[in-house]
Amino acid sequence: MKPILEFFPIALFFIAYKLSDIYTATGVAIASTLVQVIIYKIVYRKVETMQWVTLALMVILGGATIYLQNEQFIKWKLSVMEWLFGLVFLGSQFVGNKTIVERLMGANLELPKPYWKRLNLSWSLFFLSIGFINLYVMQNYSTDDWVTFKTFVVPGLMLGFIAVQMGFLYKFAPNPGDEK
Repeated sequence: MKPILEFFPIALFFIAYKLSDIYTATGVAIASTLVQVIIYKIVYRKVETMQWVTLALMVILGGATIYLQNEQFIKWKLSVMEWLFGLVFLGSQFVGNKTIVERLMGANLELPKPYWKRLNLSWSLFFLSIGFINLYVMQNYSTDDWVTFKTFVVPGLMLGFIAVQMGFLYKFAPNPGDEK
């Protein structure tokens, strides 16, 4: 259910945009992100910090988009979110004993410490890069193109990046028959 819940606001944003305009789509995205957080709270009894940050940015930048009738604010949300992810991942290289990637995957995978840092750094650079690519797209292409980029290209890039990471991590995966 979590993967469906994650893409729920994105899908509704896209549908609303195609049926109406960027301002209606932004209102739908704000409402659906709020519903997403409420569902997380009810079903999982916990809302992650980044979900709260996403909701806050959606309300602030989405609200500014609607109130000021300026679509640039909602377009900036993607870059701001990706940069926050990138900076948090990068910061975890220097704070604490484990990087964020190691905290997320360490229970299922054993890697030498330098590999965790490289993996974490690659995620940080990926997120930062997506933020800058979004800036390029929002400044050089139409709103239709930007919506397509946000809805399909960014998730596609994420899946491709995950596939590359999985290829790298495959050699470290435990064999099912191995005992610890």
